[in-house]
Amino acid sequence: MDAVARLHRQLVDYSNSLFQEGILDNQFGHLQQLQDESNPDFVAEVVNLYFKDSERLLNEITVALDQQNVDFTKVGGHVHQLKGSSSSIGAQRVNNVCTAFRSFCEEKNIEGWK
Repeated sequence: MDAVARLHRQLVDYSNSLFQEGILDNQFGHLQQLQDESNPDFVAEVVNLYFKDSERLLNEITVALDQQNVDFTKVGGHVHQLKGSSSSIGAQRVNNVCTAFRSFCEEKNIEGWK
């Protein structure tokens, strides 16, 4: 087996493990199906945009949570955006964490989100 074939096999195995561990869901599989020869970097580009947007949202959440008086509506809005992005890309574990985090925001449960 040549090096390219080995790397491809490792990628497939790693992707399968992400699905099995619940990190990714079927939405990510649908995203992969949209990639073709005319746009071979489609998934990488979408994931890169997701990471950039997620970093921005996490920074905004951090800043909002560091305030003396936490605006839970604002934090909840940022978490909702992160949840939506995660859902659309198939990041199931992040989506699940966002669901729990939003509940803490709605309850204004400071200990829960810590």
